[in-house]
Amino acid sequence: MERKKITISDLMAKKEKGSKITMLTAYDYPTAQMVDKAGIDTILVGDSLGMVVLGYTSTVPVTMEEMIHHTKAVTRGTTYAFVIGDMPFMSYQTGIEKAIENAGRFIKEGECDAVKLEGGSEVAPVVKAIVTAGIPVCTHIGLTPQTATQLSGFKVQGKDAESARNLINSAKDLEKAGAFMVVMECIPEILASRITRELRIPTIGIGAGKDCDGQVLVYHDTVGLFERFTPKFVKQYIKLGPMIIDALKEYKKEVEDGVFPGEEHTFKMSKEEAEKI
Repeated sequence: MERKKITISDLMAKKEKGSKITMLTAYDYPTAQMVDKAGIDTILVGDSLGMVVLGYTSTVPVTMEEMIHHTKAVTRGTTYAFVIGDMPFMSYQTGIEKAIENAGRFIKEGECDAVKLEGGSEVAPVVKAIVTAGIPVCTHIGLTPQTATQLSGFKVQGKDAESARNLINSAKDLEKAGAFMVVMECIPEILASRITRELRIPTIGIGAGKDCDGQVLVYHDTVGLFERFTPKFVKQYIKLGPMIIDALKEYKKEVEDGVFPGEEHTFKMSKEEAEKI
């Protein structure tokens, strides 16, 4: 039986009932199909694709065109999961009008269900404008990869009282601006737990402890396809990378040894027809 597509109301109901929300990234059609079939509630087409798919050293170089391209592929592969497109660096920081235009591209061209953007209280006016335009917004606080340099690198955020209070205030400001969900990355568990209790909207953690309303991981980290580095908060459920390399080596050997293609992989024609050539 075909499952009904997840909606924002469904995600809100999960928070109210205490049911955990699941989220994974996906960047292409076949991956989106697998994540969707696994019953994952939400798919984030993250700008992390810059690092795990496109080979960039950070998320900063990712363009709107690249994000729309990958988002289209993901939405074509999903029927159940709620799909969120990640707004890349400088697609919403240069003015509200441009932010609305780019968010609209995700909905119109990418056909996703919502957009995500990074930042705290300072982006609340942008969030409010996009939501007012009719586009659902998921927000992202704590460690924000697009501005990691400004945060002195990929470090845990909110470890002292002042910065923790700033994150609490940011989460509340973003909720007030109309965000339907907040992703919290690399913050202390006790802080994430408090924010989760004080917000009406769901929180999604990545390196933020188990008390968030849900969890998100990068697909390539989860299945062992990205080996450049492994963050502390990642759990690899399978190591596909070495398995795939072994399979490719076997293919190489069979071709070189004349084993592949075998009879079962080869097309034939009758002897009579062959003699007419």
